[in-house]
Amino acid sequence: MFELRELQPLINRATEASHGRQRTIIGLTGSPGSGKTTIAKQLVEEINAQHGADSERYAAHLPMDGFHLANDTLHTLGIHHRKGAIDTFDGWGYLALLKRVKNETSHTVYAPEFDRNFEEGIAGHIAIHPDTKLVVTEGNYLLINREPWSKIRDIAAEIWFCATPEDERVRRLIGRHQQFGMDYGPAKQWAINVDGANAKLVEPTKTRTDLIISGETGSTREP
Repeated sequence: MFELRELQPLINRATEASHGRQRTIIGLTGSPGSGKTTIAKQLVEEINAQHGADSERYAAHLPMDGFHLANDTLHTLGIHHRKGAIDTFDGWGYLALLKRVKNETSHTVYAPEFDRNFEEGIAGHIAIHPDTKLVVTEGNYLLINREPWSKIRDIAAEIWFCATPEDERVRRLIGRHQQFGMDYGPAKQWAINVDGANAKLVEPTKTRTDLIISGETGSTREP
């Protein structure tokens, strides 16, 4: 959890962006283990709390991780050993959902969510309700400058980059992999080799962000 005083500028910026008639999408990106999911969840929770007890649906959290390809598909493609890499996601499906979320406000839009206990996406687990004004979506590849990822820029009002030192990201990733069943050795190797390869792709995209957020404190700075 981050200090509310550090997150308040993000809360204010996201809320101001969502004051128009249309539904607003804010993107949060960064390398594996940078803290973007934690920030996104707390941001949505605080925004809803600050809009009062009757506004639990003002903001919603929509992770990219629900668009992991199924394990059977990854095995068929021969790429399960690097699950989490950019080509192990249904990027076009994610883009199509963001377009629906942006434009379809007369009915509930359902989205998949990734279940780490089963290591699979679960269809229709996230509900974006008609009265939701702000959607915070997050994932590693939102600022990648090739299709379909580059088209997210046309949908999101802003995309923010969560920046965290490599040693801290690796420490978090090892702990996460152990939490979901890996022994320390394999967890460390996955964090360094698989997650590390993904970070090498993601880190340079920081130059295209609208705002940089510290994944350790939640504080912000201009890019």
